[in-house]
Amino acid sequence: MTARPQIITFGCRLNAFESEVMRGHAETAGLDDAVIVNTCAVTAEAERQARQAIRKARRDNPTARIVVTGCAAQRDAEAFAAMPEVDRVIGNTEKMQAESFAPDADAPIAVSDIMAVRETAGHLITGFEDRARAFVQVQNGCDHRCTFCIIPYGRGNSRSVPIGSIVQQVQQLVANGYSEVVLTGVDITSYGADLPGQPALGQMVRRLLALVPELPRLRISSIDAVEVDADLLDLIAGEPRLMPHLHLSLQAGDDMILKRMKRRHSRADAVAFCKQVRDLRPDAVFGADLIAGFPTETDEMFRRSLDLIEDCGLTWLHVFPYSPRPGTPAARMPQLPKTVRRDRAKLLREAGNRRVAAFLNDCIGQDVTVLVETAERGRTEQYAPVHLPSGLAPGTLARMRITGADETTLTGILLAEAAA
Repeated sequence: MTARPQIITFGCRLNAFESEVMRGHAETAGLDDAVIVNTCAVTAEAERQARQAIRKARRDNPTARIVVTGCAAQRDAEAFAAMPEVDRVIGNTEKMQAESFAPDADAPIAVSDIMAVRETAGHLITGFEDRARAFVQVQNGCDHRCTFCIIPYGRGNSRSVPIGSIVQQVQQLVANGYSEVVLTGVDITSYGADLPGQPALGQMVRRLLALVPELPRLRISSIDAVEVDADLLDLIAGEPRLMPHLHLSLQAGDDMILKRMKRRHSRADAVAFCKQVRDLRPDAVFGADLIAGFPTETDEMFRRSLDLIEDCGLTWLHVFPYSPRPGTPAARMPQLPKTVRRDRAKLLREAGNRRVAAFLNDCIGQDVTVLVETAERGRTEQYAPVHLPSGLAPGTLARMRITGADETTLTGILLAEAAA
């Protein structure tokens, strides 16, 4: 078997997209024995896992060239370069440049000032290893400064990929057999403010769907509800190729905590947005990011976050115990004990699990279209996992009637299979 670069990816869907860009650069450069670790900095736990993976990669690959990149490496390049297992550290800008993977590129640290970056170029990739759906970067960076978040210091300020580049990338992926594309970025509802004419996210999505009519399914990654434009709401209401699954960056359900987080929405804004979307598209399902145990959060404040799950009708939750990030304002606020943060995160997850089980039970009897992810598993339009009958090819779309559900997964019978 021909050796290929090994990519270990942590964190967000944007990292998953960028890992495929790096895979192409490394293969072109002939770095067949390289191990590239694409790190995340969103929590201390994410950084700990990255260091653990680096040490394991060296044990498993004693002679490999180990390259570390991603947000954690961008923020603290010297610490990763000091690890004896690491050969090279490159920044988030450098990892997208082919010359960073040249065989003679051996500077131990190549990390530039991310805040000086003003543009995000489109990168044409042909596919994703071991994935049935494709991620497409439409935006990078963030102009906001939430008090808990270190990501702008790893990603820089907000910058958008031109619409033409996005269309070209999606056309290539569809031609290569992908039935579902996910638009991803750091703050994608800020899309377009830095481009000529300042096209908003909804305008970009409308043009993309019009110019790539052969794309069966389009999904949007995490959005900020207060930044959603009228065009996007119109598409949610009337465009069947736009999946009825929105992941919201909510973080908390108490107004004082939201203010201390320096978020731009209130609790009422979040509830009103979810109602507005459901009025436009009754089958819409929401996911959300929630932080448990933010500094100064009282029991009553936490209860409002817990109640938000029902008040917004949230289903797919990403719950994080608050993790202080050095250099952020929240890290200097009065901290809650780790046990309190963990316990509150557990309560949020348990509430989310109950919502998932109830939602899956409600799916029984429905006819759905499933994207086949593996020989045994796929997901519906609303991102619900489905156990599949044997014999379906990953990447294809299948019509199924849902006949049963447990607490995590749907089951059903096959009605028809469509070519991807």
